[in-house]
Amino acid sequence: MIETLAWLLLWGTVVGLDLVSVGQVMIARPLVAGTVAGAIAGDPVGGATVGAVLELFALDVLPVGAARYPDYGLGAVAAAATAAGAPGALGTGIGVCVGLAVAYLGELGIRAVRGLNTADVRYRREALDAGDAAVVRATQMRGLLRDALRSAVVTVLGLAIAALVYRWPPVTVQGAVLVTIVLIGAALGAGATGGMRLSGRGLHLRWFVLGVAAGVVWVVVT
Repeated sequence: MIETLAWLLLWGTVVGLDLVSVGQVMIARPLVAGTVAGAIAGDPVGGATVGAVLELFALDVLPVGAARYPDYGLGAVAAAATAAGAPGALGTGIGVCVGLAVAYLGELGIRAVRGLNTADVRYRREALDAGDAAVVRATQMRGLLRDALRSAVVTVLGLAIAALVYRWPPVTVQGAVLVTIVLIGAALGAGATGGMRLSGRGLHLRWFVLGVAAGVVWVVVT
């Protein structure tokens, strides 16, 4: 149990850093983060399921520049830990609820790290403007460490929430199924809206529609 939590904490920290600070190799995408977290927790299918739902929510945001956005990758880690071992819809809806809550905690952490980084740069502005390489490296490293700490803290909070919800489910079986249906519907709406906005018009939009149609056919046939 402790080993599993340690691996989940390590994975969550890496996922949080991948969002903007280090790597950016897409492991912060909820589908990837949730699937791996589920595998660590012993339920890769449950992790992939909640990750897929959160991925639809994530399609509605573009994490670039100074934009404000939830950290859906860390949310997926917590969601996977919540859903691990729970049958079907019983874990999916509650897991996604936990994931959304943790994702917004991650957003608060991102804003706090940005504020600290800004203050750090202002404090050392003269040395940075002068091109002092040692100061530049030290400032960058402090920023990375702040984001790593943010990722670790949010992961710990997410795992704590997951443990509480797993032990004391807040809804009945019927309520869990209803929550799952509502969240999947909301995720589909958010994903479609975000996908169309990011696709723009013309050829890209046609490819988006074709991809959605192909996915629907695949689900129906299989």
